[in-house]
Amino acid sequence: MSKQENFIDFTFSDILTFILRWKKHLIIIGLIAAVVSAAVSFLITPRYEAEVVFYPTTVNSIGNAMFTDLNKRESDVLAFGEEEEAENALQILKSDKLSNRIINNFDLMKHYEIDPNGAYPRTKLQKKMENNISYTRTRYLSISIKVLDEDPEMAAMLANGIAAAYDSVKTEIQQEVAREAFAIVDEEFKNKEKEVWDLKVGLQRLGAKGIIDIEKQAQSISESLYGMKASSSSSLARIKELQSEKDTLAKYGSEYTNLYETLILELEELSMLRKRHKKSKVDVEKTIPHKFVVSNASPPEKKALPNRKLIVLLGTTATLAMACIYLLFIEQRKKIEA
Repeated sequence: MSKQENFIDFTFSDILTFILRWKKHLIIIGLIAAVVSAAVSFLITPRYEAEVVFYPTTVNSIGNAMFTDLNKRESDVLAFGEEEEAENALQILKSDKLSNRIINNFDLMKHYEIDPNGAYPRTKLQKKMENNISYTRTRYLSISIKVLDEDPEMAAMLANGIAAAYDSVKTEIQQEVAREAFAIVDEEFKNKEKEVWDLKVGLQRLGAKGIIDIEKQAQSISESLYGMKASSSSSLARIKELQSEKDTLAKYGSEYTNLYETLILELEELSMLRKRHKKSKVDVEKTIPHKFVVSNASPPEKKALPNRKLIVLLGTTATLAMACIYLLFIEQRKKIEA
């Protein structure tokens, strides 16, 4: 068997023998490592974790949700959001708009003791926030906001503040679009109202000429003329009067028909625009919460970090492992040199 094979080929009994041979040294090293790890863990500033859990809603347009027939409604204001809504919520939570809101509301630059005039203050602040604030989607499609901070009160306030900012930021984003949409609908609605008014004025003008219902009037005049012409006692003046009315109907009849039929169509369009105008106005003027809060954050009583037991365990284990490798290397080197 070669020297290289002796170096890497070990059985369980070899390992056990090795540990027993160096047990005193390993015990001392382990005790020292445990003490040092424990001391280091006490030097780490404790941090507390606060958490807010909420479900995003499915509603984007209040007008559509509240003023649409139930059988045509695309969303329910009381429905919990699913995967798409959860992903959208995460995007908003991670947006610069929300981050800037939180930085300003809680003066995080000062809270994290970052010098705004120093080197790369925004980068340092962003790194600090990434280490202390996390947004995750749970297995139940809710959103979890977790905040770590040295002050338990601040941890809770920051977590609840982020949840509140989510509502306001999403509302602002939606209303930016809603205001532009409302401006377009409002202009179209007013134009349509003017068109309808012009058509009504045109019909009123024809009504002043005696044209009110072209079909009934034409039928009545024709029947009267036919009866009077058939009668020998009919008044010639009355016949001329009816003939004049008939000529007036013939002159303005097509205009009346066109105005009347156009008015019917325009009134239908105006009715649809009025509903759309009402919905768009609601989207601009009214707001509703964009989340269902499952649990608000409260000041935690126990620290989340550091986990001293875990630090001592990992530190001691890593130190013993390195010590074993070093001692093993020394033994094998002596064997090779011998």
